[in-house]
Amino acid sequence: MKKILTLFAVVGLIVFSSCEGPEGPPGQNGFDAPIAFVTETTTDFVGPNYDKNVSLTGMLSGDNILVYELVSASNEADRWALLPQIYYFSNGTETAQYNFTFSKNNVRIFIKGSLSDLSGLPSSFTTKKTFRIVIIPGDDDINAKKSTSKADYLDYNAVIKKYNIDDSNVKKLN
Repeated sequence: MKKILTLFAVVGLIVFSSCEGPEGPPGQNGFDAPIAFVTETTTDFVGPNYDKNVSLTGMLSGDNILVYELVSASNEADRWALLPQIYYFSNGTETAQYNFTFSKNNVRIFIKGSLSDLSGLPSSFTTKKTFRIVIIPGDDDINAKKSTSKADYLDYNAVIKKYNIDDSNVKKLN
């Protein structure tokens, strides 16, 4: 009797495991992981708004923006500072800062300050200023799986390294 039950169990297992039904619907196409990238702009800030609008393409609605000011350029390595950057004038009684806002297709870099008239700022503060705009994918879960370390966003080079950005040939925007 044991042999017959075992035989039925084996035959039943073979019969049920070899059954195939109709093919299911095709799944959705996969997508490439979001890519972080960097662009650069050099601008003069003129009144009355003292701002620069930079149009972006390729940004997704959940992406994030970091903007860095070029604070010194040398033969060894450029130094970048994360905005906002506050500067003091008139023996520390007046301030002006570079800051930014962004939307899906635009970054606005601007100067705000406690000065009543921003036209009194030194030309070195308002002319030929260079900024790098780093776009970080909003779906950072994908990037978090690649690395458990958190980027130090104050350090431009750490951000470039964390998100595997090739900044050797940065696209320059007008």
